[in-house]
Amino acid sequence: MKLPVDYREWAVLGRHAEALKSRNLIDHFAANPDRHSDLTKSVDTLRVDYSKNHITAETIALFGAYADAIDLEGLRAKLLGGEVVNFSESRPALHTALRSANPIPASMGEPVAARVEDERAKLFDVADRLRAGEILAADGKPFKHIIFLGIGGSSLGPALLMKALGYSNEAAFDVHIVSNIDAHALMPVLNNCEAVRTLLIVASKTFTTTETLTNAETVQRWMKDSGVTDLNAHLMGVTAAPEKAKEYGVPEDNILPFAEWVGGRYSLWSAISAPVVFAYGADVFQEFLAGADAVDQHFAEAPFEDNIPILSACLDVWYANFWNAQTRALFVYDDRLGLLPDYLQQLETESNGKDRTQEGAFVTWQTSPILWGGVGTDCQHSVFQLMHQGTHLVPVEFIGTKHADHGEDLHHRKLLANMLAQSAALMRGRSVGEAKEKLQGKGVSGEKLDHLAASKSFRGNRPSTTILIDRLTPRALGNLIAFYEHKTFVAGMLVGINPYDQMGVELGKELATELEGVIKGDVDLPQDYDSSTQALIHHIQS
Repeated sequence: MKLPVDYREWAVLGRHAEALKSRNLIDHFAANPDRHSDLTKSVDTLRVDYSKNHITAETIALFGAYADAIDLEGLRAKLLGGEVVNFSESRPALHTALRSANPIPASMGEPVAARVEDERAKLFDVADRLRAGEILAADGKPFKHIIFLGIGGSSLGPALLMKALGYSNEAAFDVHIVSNIDAHALMPVLNNCEAVRTLLIVASKTFTTTETLTNAETVQRWMKDSGVTDLNAHLMGVTAAPEKAKEYGVPEDNILPFAEWVGGRYSLWSAISAPVVFAYGADVFQEFLAGADAVDQHFAEAPFEDNIPILSACLDVWYANFWNAQTRALFVYDDRLGLLPDYLQQLETESNGKDRTQEGAFVTWQTSPILWGGVGTDCQHSVFQLMHQGTHLVPVEFIGTKHADHGEDLHHRKLLANMLAQSAALMRGRSVGEAKEKLQGKGVSGEKLDHLAASKSFRGNRPSTTILIDRLTPRALGNLIAFYEHKTFVAGMLVGINPYDQMGVELGKELATELEGVIKGDVDLPQDYDSSTQALIHHIQS
């Protein structure tokens, strides 16, 4: 298999990047009055403005040529058709089937459409009965609280949805999502719940996840100590291993299954989002799925130059490999999306944080950029100093909502003004001369003028993409997350890696299991551990 750097088209992109580095973003706008309209693309509720990036029509055409060379169209067809795209494990990636109006009937000899329909039907049935007060606690009364335990994708997705959709939808239950094995995360939840009114949902693909089951045992002990007479009546399981859940004690009717092929970071489309369905209802979740399906259709059908997951993936590869940008920043200008940077951090870095190709060779180019970010306007008072005057080139994505749902227009105007001002300032900058002129208007002169003008100047020419959502609805949220999923897949294909395994998380898990016994004192520390780890364990034990 050819490596990306072996393609003539890759080298052409490198030469093109060098030619563009001598041009300022402002010059691009001056040269093309239609630049904004040419480089703004839309799908369903999303509007994406790429115009403040170091790209031209030629850049897009050159990436198109590279995409043709690696047969991106064929790779996309394999993904959407249920063929093998997880090359190390010889598996398909079928997450689009979880939200498709017409999922493929079967893949690799296994049923897909029928299974998705059956599992979703059970999820909705349980949700309807729980919301109607037909599923009751051990004392025959309705539940009030839900404690949902998971980790990684099994918690990040539901937590994101609960926060993003909570403002516009009244919750039928008081939902708490806990992932960390640190009891400092769990204890405040227990202190704010009434045990006899609490439903415990344990979400684990294998039903063997150490962190999740440890938290579950603690919650059940709390329930028993608080007078719950039948723990199993307060227990549900979300899993791809229903037999394991039954062995644990989950009643069969309370097991919400999902297929074994559902990956953790793509699991929010499945029964993993049970707390969302329970709290807000099946209709809200259906709208969320429909939003994702709309982007799936766009990804499958839109031409290269208008396909926003493909274009955004190209930008990642463009900046990481040809502009020496090691990170990408994401700032959300809607507090309801405050968990999105964390969610996308897992999606992108667990998928594309790889140093080997699909064939197992070490890469000599950049794969996933480091994704970081936060909530505007908070971040403007912390990290934006680095964004404007730091020495690192950091491409930025701004995400905002055109219409808010709180009714406070003044607040929303100021929020959007800040977002737009930041993207404009990153590109425009401020020269020393402009800084001097402003300072002189305030009566500053002499050496102080020269010194302050230098400090108040900004080089500008820093790239950003702005994504605007008309309103944060379940459909728009589905649009947004599906867009980033496909973007992540395309970026992986462009750099020749497998985005669908996550071998890098395994070694630490294995060693943690071994070291738990050592810290407890049940076993001796193996001698092949380094002196630092040995000393730290001795210190903890002492």
